[in-house]
Amino acid sequence: MENMSSVKLLRSRDKILGGVCGGIAKWLGWDVTIVRIAYIFISILSAAFPGTIVYIILWIIMPEED
Repeated sequence: MENMSSVKLLRSRDKILGGVCGGIAKWLGWDVTIVRIAYIFISILSAAFPGTIVYIILWIIMPEED
């Protein structure tokens, strides 16, 4: 497991839509499935709209890994 400070926040190639959840999972050192389920759960609790906007913004801002 790598130190979080040495891992950059990048979109992952392990992606279903944009690779944002995969990149966050890799950055945190967590399983990608847990991050995806957490994202869906949080989005549903926030009426889905804010979660969708945040995901799209991160998709645009986060660079893709090489």
